[in-house]
Amino acid sequence: MKPTPTRTSRKTVIRAMVTFAVLVSSAAPQLVAQAIVQKRPSTAYTTRHIYSDTADPKADIAAALEEARKEHKRVLLDFGGDWCGDCQVLDIYFRQPPNDRLLADNFVLVHVWIGHIDHNLEYPEKYGVPIHKGVPALAVLDAKGKVLYSQQTGEFEDMRHMDVSSVTAFLERWKRP
Repeated sequence: MKPTPTRTSRKTVIRAMVTFAVLVSSAAPQLVAQAIVQKRPSTAYTTRHIYSDTADPKADIAAALEEARKEHKRVLLDFGGDWCGDCQVLDIYFRQPPNDRLLADNFVLVHVWIGHIDHNLEYPEKYGVPIHKGVPALAVLDAKGKVLYSQQTGEFEDMRHMDVSSVTAFLERWKRP
């Protein structure tokens, strides 16, 4: 029997649907695995108060340098504001394993409030961080205050779309040898 145009169309549609179902079912496990591996915050979180608008960055950095000298650590300066979602995600990633241990063992962390990029701007400038490229923005100092790293291109401004391993790699790279 010669196929009619209706039968051919039905067969073509059925083949296309089966092919689509096979493709989707084979890709689904990979997508689930990627979501698990990335470990992004998957639940809603409450904004934490990270950056104090009443703190004295000059005194905080001086105290951090003193502590770093005594404990043989480096100083990690984090410029941002509580309003910044990416700053909040960075804070979450700082508190997750293995980053929590890397921070505690190797760095003295100083959060420097920069308002809505309109306060305490002399500090990112002093440490060579072009704050206008986005926050959070980071700098790493040795215990004597020498800049070892200053974020130049807004590397962490899109933390919501990065995973925890990017923070781990950063901390591993800049921890004291």
